[in-house]
Amino acid sequence: MRTQVYRYFSRKEALDTQEKPDLERALSHRFAVMPDDDRVARTATALEANGITVVRAANAGDAKRIVLDLVPAGAQVHNGASQTLEETGIADEIHNSGRYEPIHPRIWSMDRETQADEIRRLTSSPDVMLGSVHAVTETGSLVAASASGSQLAPYAAGAGKVILVVGTQKIVSDLDEALRRIDEYVFPLEDARAEAAYGVHSGVNKVLIINREYIPGRITVVFVDEALGF
Repeated sequence: MRTQVYRYFSRKEALDTQEKPDLERALSHRFAVMPDDDRVARTATALEANGITVVRAANAGDAKRIVLDLVPAGAQVHNGASQTLEETGIADEIHNSGRYEPIHPRIWSMDRETQADEIRRLTSSPDVMLGSVHAVTETGSLVAASASGSQLAPYAAGAGKVILVVGTQKIVSDLDEALRRIDEYVFPLEDARAEAAYGVHSGVNKVLIINREYIPGRITVVFVDEALGF
């Protein structure tokens, strides 16, 4: 949920040089509690019934291996700003390994005024879109919020394939609880992170709800059995 900025800061740089969100308090919040295995399995079954592939990862390292196995070498890959992708090391691997064609570093070298149309085209329809969501319902819906909405178009339809890495602490009962999780838990943490990293506030300006995917294999959720991201 990032507003427009003019320089990219890595998560480590931002948190090393600016005020940090209260992550210790956040991890004790009810929206950060890890679910039992039955709840994860029930949610995975609902997602699969809605046309969304689910893969289970034991931890961040396992998730990284799974994701990189799913991304073809040489693919054009985009990712939104994601704590989860940074914590797992996936973003760094995509950007710096030389095995892929990463869009994210490219657009940060472009002029956002004179090249706005090209940036929009690049980010809207990559071969592979990587990211996360802010809530997953037990009924099999994915919910993502954004300040700019830039990652939502490829999630919804633009990207050829979408791979979402999701800590299972993001599982909620239904859409009402998903929106409460965003408003009460995710937004305060992301707002603090955005202000620390970029000097601007975030906002729950656009929300995407994916209830079903009709293209087989297009969306994969990698459920990780540890708390990652917000």
